[in-house]
Amino acid sequence: MRTRVRTALAALSTAALSAAAFTATSAPAGAAPTWAPADSAALHPGVQAYTDGSQCTTNFVFTDAAANVYLGYAAHCAGTGAATDTNGCDAGSLPLGTKVEFSEGGSLVSSGTQLGTGTLVYSSWLAMQKAGTTDTNACEYNDFALVKVDPAFVDDVNPSVPFWGGPEALESNGTTAGEDVFSYGNSSLRGGIEALSPKQGASLGTTGGGWSHSVYTVTPGVPGDSGSAFLDADGNALGTLSTLAIAPVAGSNGVGDLSRELSFAQANSGISGLQLALGTEPFNAIL
Repeated sequence: MRTRVRTALAALSTAALSAAAFTATSAPAGAAPTWAPADSAALHPGVQAYTDGSQCTTNFVFTDAAANVYLGYAAHCAGTGAATDTNGCDAGSLPLGTKVEFSEGGSLVSSGTQLGTGTLVYSSWLAMQKAGTTDTNACEYNDFALVKVDPAFVDDVNPSVPFWGGPEALESNGTTAGEDVFSYGNSSLRGGIEALSPKQGASLGTTGGGWSHSVYTVTPGVPGDSGSAFLDADGNALGTLSTLAIAPVAGSNGVGDLSRELSFAQANSGISGLQLALGTEPFNAIL
């Protein structure tokens, strides 16, 4: 059994149906806005995101043809249903237009210091429901949302993953068992201790017809890490943290495949030119 890893947990079932191939894209050099310096940017992958009291972690930065800037996180971070409502094709969600606060230093007693604000503009759950999606794997594993950064804070954004650098590109070939993976979580359960945020581990293989990757990291993702970024061994954007496993491998996590999630968003979000923004800092796999 696996559970969602925002502050409210839910069970996630598995499925073995094949999914269609997807082709998503990352932004070419020169297409991105002018980014804030990585060492001083307030907004970046790994900041805490609060949605109606629920805390998650942002994954990657995205842009569009109009030079808008987005931070990604998990669709279930805006979920409204019971803890067992995990099928995105029928689970409840807050509506598009919901405000999201970006913060640092959040803990169990405080939401920390606000760094900026944004608006929920895309949810894979809502998009699948609107599109009438019936593919079991997509319904179970497509757990991705976009928060449009409010204009006042766009100049504070850098797309580099803290500590590791990257992403260098969008990973579209999945992972194999034993492949190194890297992440940066920011759960409020850690009380703002940054030394506990970088995580390194290994893939346990791909599941869900390519929609999900099981991983084991030190330390594992915990509630509040939901949505956080995962990089592959080359520093490419692999996916977004979605679940925590209780069995068969206790402490492992389920990571949604970003190439499939982004491709679905490109086809169903109505956001023209939606692309992954690459990091300004090179990937460095030294922990």
